[in-house]
Amino acid sequence: MVRDVPFRIENIVASANLGIELDLYTLGRKVPDIEYEPEQFPGAILKLKDPKASLLLFKNGKIICTGCRTEHEVKLAIRKALTILLKAQKKR
Repeated sequence: MVRDVPFRIENIVASANLGIELDLYTLGRKVPDIEYEPEQFPGAILKLKDPKASLLLFKNGKIICTGCRTEHEVKLAIRKALTILLKAQKKR
Protein backbone atom coordinates (compact mmCIF):
# COMPACT_ATOMS: atom_id res chain seq x y z
CA MET A 1 0.00 0.00 0.00
CA VAL A 2 1.28 3.49 -0.92
CA ARG A 3 0.79 6.18 1.68
CA ASP A 4 0.62 9.97 1.25
CA VAL A 5 3.87 11.79 1.71
CA PRO A 6 3.79 15.33 3.10
CA PHE A 7 5.03 17.99 0.71
CA ARG A 8 5.59 21.73 0.53
CA ILE A 9 5.29 23.95 -2.53
CA GLU A 10 8.58 25.75 -3.08
CA ASN A 11 8.29 27.22 -6.56
CA ILE A 12 5.47 27.88 -9.00
CA VAL A 13 6.18 28.52 -12.67
CA ALA A 14 3.44 30.49 -14.40
CA SER A 15 3.13 31.99 -17.87
CA ALA A 16 0.98 34.88 -19.01
CA ASN A 17 0.43 37.16 -21.98
CA LEU A 18 0.31 40.86 -21.10
CA GLY A 19 -1.27 41.73 -24.43
CA ILE A 20 1.25 44.49 -25.17
CA GLU A 21 4.52 44.63 -27.09
CA LEU A 22 7.54 45.30 -24.91
CA ASP A 23 10.53 47.45 -25.87
CA LEU A 24 13.12 45.36 -24.04
CA TYR A 25 16.02 47.67 -24.91
CA THR A 26 14.32 50.71 -23.37
CA LEU A 27 13.12 48.74 -20.36
CA GLY A 28 16.63 47.38 -19.77
CA ARG A 29 18.02 50.92 -19.71
CA LYS A 30 15.27 52.58 -17.66
CA VAL A 31 14.37 49.98 -15.04
CA PRO A 32 17.20 49.11 -12.62
CA ASP A 33 15.67 45.71 -11.74
CA ILE A 34 15.63 44.54 -15.38
CA GLU A 35 18.60 42.77 -16.93
CA TYR A 36 18.66 42.70 -20.72
CA GLU A 37 21.57 41.17 -22.62
CA PRO A 38 20.24 40.17 -26.06
CA GLU A 39 23.54 38.48 -26.97
CA GLN A 40 23.00 36.04 -24.09
CA PHE A 41 19.22 35.56 -24.06
CA PRO A 42 16.35 36.88 -26.23
CA GLY A 43 14.31 38.08 -23.25
CA ALA A 44 14.81 40.38 -20.30
CA ILE A 45 14.79 39.38 -16.64
CA LEU A 46 12.87 41.36 -14.04
CA LYS A 47 13.67 40.50 -10.43
CA LEU A 48 11.15 41.54 -7.80
CA LYS A 49 11.84 41.62 -4.08
CA ASP A 50 8.24 41.60 -2.84
CA PRO A 51 6.86 39.17 -3.74
CA LYS A 52 10.17 37.44 -4.33
CA ALA A 53 9.96 36.43 -7.99
CA SER A 54 11.83 36.50 -11.27
CA LEU A 55 9.98 37.20 -14.51
CA LEU A 56 11.24 36.48 -18.00
CA LEU A 57 9.93 39.18 -20.34
CA PHE A 58 9.65 38.75 -24.09
CA LYS A 59 9.10 41.36 -26.81
CA ASN A 60 5.71 39.88 -27.77
CA GLY A 61 4.36 40.53 -24.25
CA LYS A 62 4.60 36.97 -23.00
CA ILE A 63 6.11 36.46 -19.57
CA ILE A 64 7.17 33.56 -17.37
CA CYS A 65 7.03 34.06 -13.61
CA THR A 66 9.10 31.85 -11.29
CA GLY A 67 9.88 31.77 -7.60
CA CYS A 68 6.43 32.37 -6.11
CA ARG A 69 5.01 29.92 -3.60
CA THR A 70 1.29 30.65 -4.00
CA GLU A 71 -1.13 31.66 -6.75
CA HIS A 72 -1.73 34.90 -4.84
CA GLU A 73 2.00 35.73 -5.04
CA VAL A 74 1.96 35.00 -8.79
CA LYS A 75 -0.94 37.43 -9.29
CA LEU A 76 0.83 40.10 -7.23
CA ALA A 77 4.09 39.63 -9.12
CA ILE A 78 2.42 39.88 -12.54
CA ARG A 79 0.41 42.97 -11.51
CA LYS A 80 3.51 44.64 -10.09
CA ALA A 81 5.52 43.80 -13.22
CA LEU A 82 2.80 45.18 -15.49
CA THR A 83 2.69 48.43 -13.48
CA ILE A 84 6.50 48.79 -13.74
CA LEU A 85 6.52 47.99 -17.46
CA LEU A 86 3.69 50.33 -18.43
CA LYS A 87 5.17 53.18 -16.39
CA ALA A 88 8.63 52.73 -17.97
CA GLN A 89 7.30 52.46 -21.52
CA LYS A 90 5.26 55.66 -21.16
CA LYS A 91 8.45 57.60 -20.37
CA ARG A 92 10.03 56.89 -23.77
